[in-house]
Amino acid sequence: MAGRRVASGSLGCPICGKVVAVTEGTIDFGGEPPPPGATALSAAAIAAFLALEGPGGYLALFGAVGGVAAELAGLMAGVRMVLINPPAGVVDSETASVLQAGRSPLKSRSMRGVVVAGDHGGDPRWTEAAIDAVLPGNRVVVEGARLARPGLEILGEAAGVWVARTATSAAR
Repeated sequence: MAGRRVASGSLGCPICGKVVAVTEGTIDFGGEPPPPGATALSAAAIAAFLALEGPGGYLALFGAVGGVAAELAGLMAGVRMVLINPPAGVVDSETASVLQAGRSPLKSRSMRGVVVAGDHGGDPRWTEAAIDAVLPGNRVVVEGARLARPGLEILGEAAGVWVARTATSAAR
């Protein structure tokens, strides 16, 4: 432990019994993540696309966009970030937790917003999981092919990036 942070060891779920390893602050859910890539998204663009107001809650960044997490934290004070498969060298911090996984470990409807970099956005499984993780009425930003899905309102699309809002009703 380093303060309230688990630096190394393991974490277990009291409900399902699954145990995951923690190495140098990174939680490893197993499986093979997609190969690393790059992103064209800046922290300022992400903040504008998500249009989050006020502190609190969690924002998930899949893949290469995890590389802008520190800058994004400065633009979104009080919003904690979950970085799934960020670029090498990105470490956990007071504002961001780092996860490695071969599939999304996020609970449905748990994030205020989700951003998917092109290294993950090319696979519809990652994009579907990202959309599922967004709270109703909130936004997802994806670098990659646009998905047609009931309950997903496309707000804009340009240069291989699309922004959508999830349905506000309980049924999606």
